[in-house]
Amino acid sequence: MQRTLLVMSLVLTQVIFAQDQVKISLDDVLARVQESNASIQVSDQEAKMAKYDYRFSNSVFLPQISVSHTGMATTNPLMAFGSKLNQGILTQADFNPALLNDPDQVENFATVVSVEQPLINMDGFYQRKAAKTTMEAKELQAMRTRDYLDFEAQKAYGQLQLAHRAVAVLQKAYEAANANLNMAQNSYDQGLLQKADLLEVKVRVTEVSGQLKTSKSNVQNASDYLAFLMNEQGNVVYEPSEELVPDNLDENMDISLENRADVKAMDLVSEAYKANMRADNMTFLPRLNAFASYEMYDDQIFQADAKGYIVGASLSWDVFKGSQRFAKAGKSKTNYEKAKQEYEQYVAKSTMELQRTKRMVEDAQSRLQTSKLAMEQSEESLRIRTNRFAEGLEKTTDLLMAEATYAEKQLAYYQTIFEYNQAQSLLTFLTKE
Repeated sequence: MQRTLLVMSLVLTQVIFAQDQVKISLDDVLARVQESNASIQVSDQEAKMAKYDYRFSNSVFLPQISVSHTGMATTNPLMAFGSKLNQGILTQADFNPALLNDPDQVENFATVVSVEQPLINMDGFYQRKAAKTTMEAKELQAMRTRDYLDFEAQKAYGQLQLAHRAVAVLQKAYEAANANLNMAQNSYDQGLLQKADLLEVKVRVTEVSGQLKTSKSNVQNASDYLAFLMNEQGNVVYEPSEELVPDNLDENMDISLENRADVKAMDLVSEAYKANMRADNMTFLPRLNAFASYEMYDDQIFQADAKGYIVGASLSWDVFKGSQRFAKAGKSKTNYEKAKQEYEQYVAKSTMELQRTKRMVEDAQSRLQTSKLAMEQSEESLRIRTNRFAEGLEKTTDLLMAEATYAEKQLAYYQTIFEYNQAQSLLTFLTKE
């Protein structure tokens, strides 16, 4: 059975690590995530869309210019007379009632250059302000997405470090368990050990083998997630180039949450709703627009023997449009009030998360020292019991318990390091301006 377990372990190791092994550092991970992550690219595109929405609002103060060339042939009395009048070719004979009522076919080609210039559109001004505020909010949200992916990449890298460390610990535990099995087998062959004790050692070897298999699967899972964050394809096993050790970050991280990108974005969203509310209220006011056109007419295509222009201004006022504007203004006001409440709730929740994370860091730091001492104590206990077992002075159950305890304390220590580092990374994320 011992030989079978050893063969299974070797086969498993070859399967897991026959894949491409890539050594990678945290800095490389962070750089590749920032460059290629799909969520970052999506948030950047959303920011660009908001930017183009803002550019679209330039129509509030920029003119609209159009050019058209139209050709037609007509025997319609009014159109025929008007076409000749525009072309400047009317003669005394054209006033003959018979020709007025039944004209010959007239060809008319018109080239028109028209300009429309908004002058006073108060609702448009506030809509432009809302578009600008929304654009700034999207840019801040894109920044916050990058910050979050930095935090997520650090977490994923820590999980990779922890998974590899667990493999190393359990590999040593597996080797120790096999060494103990050899000693137990020799003692059993010499009649110094009961079969039940030998079977207990074999069970321990099997348990460690299963744990080792699970830890190697965790390495692959962590590698897959890291590849997903970096938007990379391929069946790769990543190996961290940095050891899993406690990070020492700056403890002075007290800032005003209002300066954090996501909080500022929420505030700007509220301001955008406020601007939209004012824009809807401004639809009750009149609009003033200027217009002009330069027109050229001829009976030949792309000719211009007759010319004329029109210049004017238009003051329009939609006095009443049913109840549409009242309903729209009421809805926009409600949206603004809702956005304000969401902002206040978001700040309160963020403050709570920040305080909780600070306590998490303190608790993890306390557990870190305790778990380190526990690991050192279990290591010394295992050393003593192993020596005594080799001399036949220790029970098999006591040795197995000491061996299992040492592996457990090692894993607990590295798990605590991971939790401590993640708590500090989260604190950095929550306090980053």
